[in-house]
Amino acid sequence: MKDKLFSPGGMLVIGCLMGILSKLSDVGPHMGHLQIILSEMTSQMSLWILIGVVISLFSRSRKLAMVNIFLFCMGMLAAYYITAEVTHAVYGWSFIKGWAVFACFSPIMAYLVTLTKRKGLLPFLIKIGVLVVYAGVDLLLFGGPQIFDIVLLLPLLYLLFVKKYAN
Repeated sequence: MKDKLFSPGGMLVIGCLMGILSKLSDVGPHMGHLQIILSEMTSQMSLWILIGVVISLFSRSRKLAMVNIFLFCMGMLAAYYITAEVTHAVYGWSFIKGWAVFACFSPIMAYLVTLTKRKGLLPFLIKIGVLVVYAGVDLLLFGGPQIFDIVLLLPLLYLLFVKKYAN
């Protein structure tokens, strides 16, 4: 099951589903408090950083991690903006371009995250870098941590600093 889930096809499908879910949480029929929480979570980077780390660390190889994260990001973006178009939601081309550039750089980030499975100074520095980006983006772009940022930080810390991986 894990091999199918963390396969290029699986990542593309999951990315598309996450893109649809993310956009619908912003524009769909109001479901009250749950929709507000879901919309807030999918609008900020902490969830996407955690998902990217999971995809990178659980893919069978570095190359597959790079392909998987790229397909996840592209599927998510395509589905998000197609859903925006279908629902007549507001979006701008600058956001599309920015996220497309991010998706193009995502394989490099996936490669770096796969290096954290090793021991040594470089993997440790990459782990610290992931945490700095996690906190920095949250502070600079979103005004500081929300409760779900703290909740999502716990599995991120576990995956980066506690869990043991076969190399």
